[in-house]
Formats: sequence, C-alpha cells, structure tokens
Amino acid sequence: MPDQPDVSRVVEAVYRIESAHIIGALARLVRDVGVAEELAQDALVIALEQWPARGVPDAPGPWLMATAKHRAVDYLRRQETYRRKLAVVGADDEVDEESEIVDALDDHIGDDTLRLIFTACHPNLTTESQVALTLRMLGGLRTDEIARGFLTTEATVSQRILRAKKALHGVAFELPPPGELPARLSAVLGTVYLIFNEGYAATAGDDWSRPQLCEEALRLGRVLSGLLPNAPEVHGLTALMELQASRLPARNDHEGRPVLLKDQDRLRWDRLLIRRGLEALERAERLGVLGPYGLQAAIAACHARATTFERTDWGRIAALYQLLSHVTKSAVVELNRAVAVGMSEGPAAGLALLDELSAARRLVGYPHLPAARGELLERLGRLDEARTAFAEAAALTRNEAERELFRNRAF
Repeated sequence: MPDQPDVSRVVEAVYRIESAHIIGALARLVRDVGVAEELAQDALVIALEQWPARGVPDAPGPWLMATAKHRAVDYLRRQETYRRKLAVVGADDEVDEESEIVDALDDHIGDDTLRLIFTACHPNLTTESQVALTLRMLGGLRTDEIARGFLTTEATVSQRILRAKKALHGVAFELPPPGELPARLSAVLGTVYLIFNEGYAATAGDDWSRPQLCEEALRLGRVLSGLLPNAPEVHGLTALMELQASRLPARNDHEGRPVLLKDQDRLRWDRLLIRRGLEALERAERLGVLGPYGLQAAIAACHARATTFERTDWGRIAALYQLLSHVTKSAVVELNRAVAVGMSEGPAAGLALLDELSAARRLVGYPHLPAARGELLERLGRLDEARTAFAEAAALTRNEAERELFRNRAF
C-alpha cells in the first residue's frame, strides 16, 4: 500500500481530472454551483481520510463521483424542497429515495460540464470572475494557478470567486437560450482556452504539462463546435487547441525532461490532431474573418506545416502576430511577435522589440520575457548577458520543469 503522501497526491490528481464532471452532475440537481463544489470537496476530504488506510480504489474517479452523489442525497434530505425533488424523480419510499436521486444524477441529457461553464459565465458576473470561477470548478485549478494565468494576485482571484458564487446563488443551472449564446460566448471561449493553456504549459508544480486538462478543453471545444457550428471563433479556438495539442508527445524527452520547439522530433507530433486542427481552421476561414483564436490557429498552422524548424515561415508568423496585436492589445502577443521577428529579421531586431516591452514594464514578473531575451542574446554572442537573463527567468517561474530548463541554459 502506498504511503500517505503518495496517496494524497493521487487523490489530488484524480480530483483535478474528475472535479468538473462531479460538480456539473451535482449542480444539475442542487441548482447551486457553490453548493455543488462544496459537496464535491466533501468527497475529496473523505477520500483523503479513507484512501491512505484502505488503499486507492481500482476506479478512483467513479468512487469520488459515487461519494459525492451520496453527499448530494444527504444535502437534499435536509432541504425544504426535498419532497418536491422526490416527486420529480417519482420516489415512493425511503429505500428508493436514494437510488432514484442517484439515477437522476446519472441522467446525462445534454452535457453537464458545458451547462456548468455557461452557468459560471453568467452575465451577472464580470469577465474576470467568470473565468476564475470556471477555471476553479472545471479545471480544478488552485487559486494561485489561476492568479498566474491572470498575472494578478491570489487575493484578487479569491475575491472574484467568492463574489461569483454569491452572485450565482439560485441561478438556474442550464444552457442560455439561443438568443443569449453569442453574448456569453466570449467568456466561455476564454475560459476553455485558459484551461487548455494550464494543461499545455503548467504554471506551477513539477509537470511541464498536464495532458488531461488539454483533453478536457479539447472536449469542450469540440462540443462547442457542435453547439455553434456557424461561429467562426469557436472553430478557430478548436483549431488552435488541436494544433497545439498535436505537439504534446514531443514536448518531453524519454526521461520526461522538457524539449523546446526547435529541438522537438516532429515525427512524434500527432498527425491526426494536426489534420483535425487544419480542418477546423478551414471551417473558421470559410465562415468569416478570423478573430483572435483563429489568428493564433493560423500561426500554429505555420508550425504544423513546417517539416523542420528551419523551414518555418517566420515572416508570415511575425505578420500574423502583428495583426493579432492590433486585435488584442496584449503584451504577451507583443512578446511572441518579437520572438518571430528575431527569427525572420535577425536577433537584433527581435531584441529591440523586447527592450521596448521591458522599458514599458508591461510584463514585470513574467518569466518568458527574460527567457526570450536570453535566447536572442545568446544568438548575438552576448553570452554573459544571456546567462543572466536565463537565471532571471528561472527565478521567476513556478514550474519546476521549466525552472530546470532555464537553469541549464544559465549555467
């Protein structure tokens, strides 16, 4: 039997993967996302108490779901509306009450996770609160990880989540009517992509990536594509995620160490995901002008189509980033454009753009800014400055795999 610290890590990993499904199923019944999360966390606590002594179940995800369902039954029994709920499910006696409610939880008409994400992206909430709440409930992310994604503080994120739960108290757990879908879509797409990004490049912890989160975001993107087939940005986001996810098998070597894009074995890229991504990008282009996600997908397509790193069309990538910068006004996009310019026009040109970003203090504390400077300085032969930049990047990142990568380049 594994020792307790190992079991605790197993519990946390299983909960991170399964929490969205559990909370979505519970919220459909109790009609309160805050209560649903509390019930799901009750199941987590029970697992932390029982698994170290009894061992990890053969099917840990279903175990957590079953435990959470029973907690939901107990909750409903304490509510004044319990008898009305029983009438809906048609229970006749005490023996059948629990089984009927559990059956109701298993009735996956529609997609509970998608219902949950649209509920969390309710117009009563600010965009920041919508994204923070959904990342917490659907991505299973900790507050500090969400804060990192927002480039803000943990206290700010905690307050956003608390206010969001209060604002959603009593809100119906359902998909919005068709007329309201476009207005809610922007926050939903942003949330799905942030979940994907946390999986693709984990902000903290030991792992370089978390493929399970990428898979969940991809699933949501594909569901959204079916729900809104005429929305170009839905297909743009799906294309972007498919194309980026295709690189996951090559982002680590056989010993689990990170591998940068330029060093990746492109034969390990997933050709099926590349094909799906290019097809989704074509659909987005047919439907209209590409938005931010579609433009990023077009950039990812340049990498996917290049047989080697050297054959990448960096000039096109730099032009696409410039267009994307006009659309988003994002400092991170400007950083990526500087890297692309450094590849297409030479490291000095890219470094000049990075120096402008540094002078404007738009990405203070962002580890990829000094990392990008280190790369360009190294190519210019300014090795001492490059080592200093990589050391700065190593000190700023909270991902252990990334920190080791930067340290190796610094020393």
